Amino acid sequence: MAKKIKKIIVDRDLCIGAASCVVITPELFELDDENKAVILLKDGKKEQHKADRSEIAATNLDDETILLSAQSCPVKAIILEDEDGNVIFP
Repeated sequence: MAKKIKKIIVDRDLCIGAASCVVITPELFELDDENKAVILLKDGKKEQHKADRSEIAATNLDDETILLSAQSCPVKAIILEDEDGNVIFP
């Protein structure tokens, strides 16, 4: 992976609540009341759509683990972008 992950986006229209992202990175994702993935932020809040890497609670996660979590989604509902706004995955 050439560029670092800057943004993590959850497409809630695609998300089916499979929770594979939660299994791989429970410190980054959890399912909400609608059984959709949300991103866990530093301030204890939960973001439904997108978060900057600097906002996430899991500051110890490396790019490979975040990518693995996104790749685990059966419907590719997790989108990762680099510093320039280019899509890294899917």
